[in-house]
Amino acid sequence: MGSATSELPSRTPLSDTAETGLKIVVVGGFGVGKTTLVRSVSEIRPLNTEEVMTQAGVGVDETSDVAAKTTTTVAFDFGRISLNERVVLYLFGAPGQERFWFLWDRLFAGTLGAVVLVDTRRMDDSWYAIDRLEHHRTPFVVAVNRFDDDTSTHTLEEIRQALALPGHVPLIDCDARVRSSGKDVLITLVDHLYELAMAQEMTP
Repeated sequence: MGSATSELPSRTPLSDTAETGLKIVVVGGFGVGKTTLVRSVSEIRPLNTEEVMTQAGVGVDETSDVAAKTTTTVAFDFGRISLNERVVLYLFGAPGQERFWFLWDRLFAGTLGAVVLVDTRRMDDSWYAIDRLEHHRTPFVVAVNRFDDDTSTHTLEEIRQALALPGHVPLIDCDARVRSSGKDVLITLVDHLYELAMAQEMTP
């Protein structure tokens, strides 16, 4: 991402009125912005398991489009955001490299929904995340993280077609660095989960 500054979230304690906690997983390809999203929206100091990238990853991790990246998540990121006085989201950011994908199925346990972050320069990296979520029947939304150096002009409809996303899966633009944008993504997911739950209740 470029040098734009995230809106600094207030580091507030959990509200006494919070009664519903939802586990949400943020997944996507290597360097797509998962750690940035968790960090920008979290109202607590996020737990990061980032390590400095070394020569050991050369030839293993695909870094051609993320040459400026110097650290990588090796387990998961964790953060928390209160959407309102009652609903709290617990965010888990999954590592993006293929060598850490074995962790994903464990992270998905108990997850009510997920966010798939997409970089239009490397859309193929999104396939595995979408496939695993569909395999686990985990509802998800797709958020296109628009990078400053992305010169493509792909519309959301073109991206939907490229990813073969069904019409009922929400697809939105976002800037993972900006708290309000990340919060909009999470609200879209919660709204999607609510609509799915209501539809299930109405099914005879």
